[in-house]
Amino acid sequence: MSNLVSLDEIRAAANRLSGIALRTPLVPLRIGSARVLLKAESLQPTGAFKLRGAYAAISALPSEVGNRGVVTHSSGNHGHAVAYAAAVIGVPATVVVPVNAPAVKVDAARSYGATIVTCEPTLAARMEAVAELVEAHGYTLIPPFDNRQVIAGQGTIGLEISADYPEVDLVLVPVGGGGLLSGIAAAIKAVNPAVTVIGVEPEYAADARDSFRAGHLIAWQPSATARTIADALRVEQIGELPMEHFNSLVDDIVTVLDDEIMAAMRLAATGARLVAEPGGAVAVAACMFRRGLLEGAAHPVAILSGGNIDPLLLARVLSAPVSGDVPAPVSD
Repeated sequence: MSNLVSLDEIRAAANRLSGIALRTPLVPLRIGSARVLLKAESLQPTGAFKLRGAYAAISALPSEVGNRGVVTHSSGNHGHAVAYAAAVIGVPATVVVPVNAPAVKVDAARSYGATIVTCEPTLAARMEAVAELVEAHGYTLIPPFDNRQVIAGQGTIGLEISADYPEVDLVLVPVGGGGLLSGIAAAIKAVNPAVTVIGVEPEYAADARDSFRAGHLIAWQPSATARTIADALRVEQIGELPMEHFNSLVDDIVTVLDDEIMAAMRLAATGARLVAEPGGAVAVAACMFRRGLLEGAAHPVAILSGGNIDPLLLARVLSAPVSGDVPAPVSD
């Protein structure tokens, strides 16, 4: 029997998310001669798609379980989303963050009343800290990606794309731990199996690409993934449940360079008037610099997954010299 998240699970998550998560628009962006629609998840109340999965998971808990409190580990956006969702539902939240997590994201989680616990920037350290908190306080773990309810929540993005843009034939999705790509692939392929679904991640954190090529989980060292500017995608290894979805539903995973990510951030800002954090811009970068991806795709969609960026970094990226090989925005 298939262990993949079903369309019914995603629809159930969508019902719980009604009135909580924004039904984000598809914003047009010209990249050379191509027209790409950006799914603007940066417009969510928490600034990233993670709200969908976090709220879907916490809202599915029995009240007696949720009231004991929830805990998660996150480099930023998922922790922010768990803190926000827990505050809306009225349950206590604790967020374990690596010491190198962006302050803007940690402060956001703290602002919603979450307790912040810091740890070393490795997946093992995160999991150890979470396990200790669960043991000591009886909290329920809300994983950032390796969880059915979280994946179902992220899959609501795919439902919205299919409903709002039935002609879609290609979807490009950022990859960190794999929950977003898994959920979108599950939803899109259930509605129209002919749609091509491709993951995108930084070249400096390409564990998902390596795992996809091998057909089994491959981990990268934290020192390797720490090199990328895309802090939201510095995941050492995708989850086991996402790996099952990748093997069954994903068509390919490609990578982009950090310079390309920054060029994509500039183009999103100037061409679509959307602020993208580095991890949120990788799918746009793939459209810009992996030209073969758009060949034969008449109706492509790229997920702009988040816009939570330190203002100083945004200013530096936007003011950087633009290379001549960066496609310029073209008016519709």
